[in-house]
Amino acid sequence: MTTPKITPCIWTDSWIEDAANFYVSVFKDAKILEKSHYGEGGPQPKGSVLTMILEIKGQRLMLLNGGPLYKLSPAFSLSVSTEDQAETDYYWRALLEDGGRPSQCGWLADRFGLSWQIVPKRLPQLLGDPDRAKAQRVLAAMLQMQKIDVAALEKAAAS
Repeated sequence: MTTPKITPCIWTDSWIEDAANFYVSVFKDAKILEKSHYGEGGPQPKGSVLTMILEIKGQRLMLLNGGPLYKLSPAFSLSVSTEDQAETDYYWRALLEDGGRPSQCGWLADRFGLSWQIVPKRLPQLLGDPDRAKAQRVLAAMLQMQKIDVAALEKAAAS
């Protein structure tokens, strides 16, 4: 496999290994590809983890143990396209486990503060419907949701 030209880098504090292990447990095909450590003279103790490269659903992510200087924000999120309601429910529950916070329109922040969008593939199909009135009803329904409910979207589209 060739190394991608662009890999999102997520600044972490001291939770780098916990986060990597959590993401690998949630996403069954995920794996840790690389791990590097601080040497002498770094901002973190010698031997502590500097970076971890993960692959989740074919996407590489770098976690950087940079310390407490920067915090995560919903301005950056990872979007997970799901096949159906069951898969949507699985990722929603798993990523909220042990202290995550739900938001609206399919967004949540996991216990580390990383924002995710859990998006059933049916949502963009309905939002892109050429019948703009139907698409607007779907949008209005979605704006009332935390976790996306595909059946409720379909009902809004049909009404």
